[in-house]
Amino acid sequence: MKLKIGNKTNKRWERVENMSKVSKKWIFLNNEIMVKKNDEFQLDKDKDAVYSYFVDYVNKNTVFFHNLKEKIDYLIENDYYIDFYAMYSIEQIKSVFELVYGKKFRFPSYMSASKFYQSYALRDDSGEKFLERYEDRIAIVSLYLAQGDTAKALEYAEMLINQEYQPATPTFLNSGKKRSGELVSCFLDEIGDNLSGIGYAFDSSMKLSSIGGGVALNLSKLRGRGEAIKGVEGRASGVLPIMKILEDIFSYANQLGQRAGAGAVYLNIFHSDINEFLDCKKINVDEKIRIKSLSIGVIVPDKFMELASQDEPCYIFHPHTVYLAYGIPLDEMDMTEMYEKLVDNPAVKKKRINPRDLLVKIAQTQKESGYPYLFFKGNANKEHALKEIGSVKFSNLCTEIMQLSEVSDINPYYEEDTIKRGISCNLGSLNIVTVMENKRIKEAVRAAMDSLSMVSDLTDIAIVPSVKKANEELHSVGLGAMNLHGFFAKNYMMYESKEAMDFCNVFFMMVNYYSLERSMEIAKEKGEVFKDFERSEYANGNYFNKYIKTEYTPKTDKVRELFEGLHIPTPEDWENLKVQVMEHGVYNAYRMAIAPNQSTSYIMSSTASVMPIVDTIEVREYGDSTTFYPMPYLTNDNYFFYKSAYDMDQLNILKLMSVIQRHVDQGISVILHTKGTDTTRDLAKLYMYAHKLGLKALYYTRTRKTLIDECVTCSV
Repeated sequence: MKLKIGNKTNKRWERVENMSKVSKKWIFLNNEIMVKKNDEFQLDKDKDAVYSYFVDYVNKNTVFFHNLKEKIDYLIENDYYIDFYAMYSIEQIKSVFELVYGKKFRFPSYMSASKFYQSYALRDDSGEKFLERYEDRIAIVSLYLAQGDTAKALEYAEMLINQEYQPATPTFLNSGKKRSGELVSCFLDEIGDNLSGIGYAFDSSMKLSSIGGGVALNLSKLRGRGEAIKGVEGRASGVLPIMKILEDIFSYANQLGQRAGAGAVYLNIFHSDINEFLDCKKINVDEKIRIKSLSIGVIVPDKFMELASQDEPCYIFHPHTVYLAYGIPLDEMDMTEMYEKLVDNPAVKKKRINPRDLLVKIAQTQKESGYPYLFFKGNANKEHALKEIGSVKFSNLCTEIMQLSEVSDINPYYEEDTIKRGISCNLGSLNIVTVMENKRIKEAVRAAMDSLSMVSDLTDIAIVPSVKKANEELHSVGLGAMNLHGFFAKNYMMYESKEAMDFCNVFFMMVNYYSLERSMEIAKEKGEVFKDFERSEYANGNYFNKYIKTEYTPKTDKVRELFEGLHIPTPEDWENLKVQVMEHGVYNAYRMAIAPNQSTSYIMSSTASVMPIVDTIEVREYGDSTTFYPMPYLTNDNYFFYKSAYDMDQLNILKLMSVIQRHVDQGISVILHTKGTDTTRDLAKLYMYAHKLGLKALYYTRTRKTLIDECVTCSV
């Protein structure tokens, strides 16, 4: 039995088939998906693979107990779980487990089951036996996040076992465990332009990386190559040596070798080292310059995009000379206001460049490496609800976290430091399909906000004071979403359609409304608001204006049907919420952020994030085996509603993302998918268009090479 892709024999299938016959039956069954019968894929074979995976592997390698109490006692006594009896009685614990197991949950695909058991399920100390099933992890996460509130634990359990919401990996993996990592793993901070500040950043990065954290750092305050040190010109080494050290730090410091360290650095495009910064990702660059594993992002103010669009000359500046002249760091300035002043000031060193050429260089670097990320600083701050408190200067490893930050004053050991706010973020995602089908958008959003706020309350990253300070003062969270393309395909909607835009406009408005309403209620219950709330756009009511003036109701018949039975907040609802928020405040300074969530989307059997899928049937290779992951709800009837992102007009994708972005207070991980035939100028035009639409950032750019073999979609 051989799989044909077009007219070519898939040799890989022959190898996998022969291997599977003698070893893992479930992989063999999974691979049979691709063996067509009556010219159709055997998609049901994946369910057979799941059954075999449990019968032939999971069940045989799971430690079973006579009853729940025996299990909980064992896991507590042997330091696998925290002491849940300090918060609950066994009867209360049992009620949560009974609710979860009563749902009779079954994984619909081999990929979702294997992802959970290989990456998330608790194992014994030998690593050979499973101590948890999926239902157990759900129950334990619910009990832990509820912190002794049984009613809340039951509410969380209902949401999680329904797969209406999925916490991010650190929370889902570590909740309730005695020997665990942190519940959050995304951190951002700034580097000050002195040795003490640089040393603080190195120390913080190493500590955060050792707990499995991903760390993003803003390098824009560092003086450029050749600038003065102590008044002596030509002595500064620029940002590249700092990047080299950070790359080594993230490589060296990891979470016990289990979770690799990961870091990203951002640089303002007006910084004099910007060309060298981009060169570090070129394939053919000298090894002394090349940065292999550190992610890079470019901070792009509106002024640069204006100069590029008008094809005017542009100047980049030596940041230390800017600071000496004005007492303000370059990346703290409003470049629309300050650009001409900097150009005209002879005390500020500068270089003349062509802005369009620089955009093309960014595009060329992206075609080679996928980097840099692009952070549109003006767009991020235009709708920023905390604009009078601080500005958003850069983003994180996945470009969805956009919060105010401040550089700490780190002084020599004999002077007192002034610790200011860094950024930490904890994430989770709604499953669009299940919350829509269960008609539980409001309920799921409210429970998700409670659980995310609890993660913030439980988090204490004391090893990095700036991160600890930000979390304690702002209580920031990031509620996102996944399974958008899955929802469209299941409901026979094209991703690029007007119905898709109509749906997103209504759905994400509702998520925004209910997350803000619940944050207000938490503030009211706790008697606590985020620091400086009174200076925010929430407090003065300006945030609500666009929702009071515009009615976000479905405009198409298809979308109107999808929201039938759900109350869609009206301008009157928004007016009422405005009054309540101005009276009681808001607990979470930031509420929404849409992450890539690739790993957790497998567990949920959903399409990742809000981006379109790449392959209708995804091919995954692990060691000597190959597995296939059909997209969720895939049938031979809705197959072509799963159009690949590579085959879509990227302008249409960006339009849809901009519709979602108008309702998200932070950002979205937006990936561009381009063909090998697309030119660097084509890419540069996409950057201009994304900025014009109001998008706050662009994540990776992926390029599909032109291949002789047909793709899976074309072989149908």
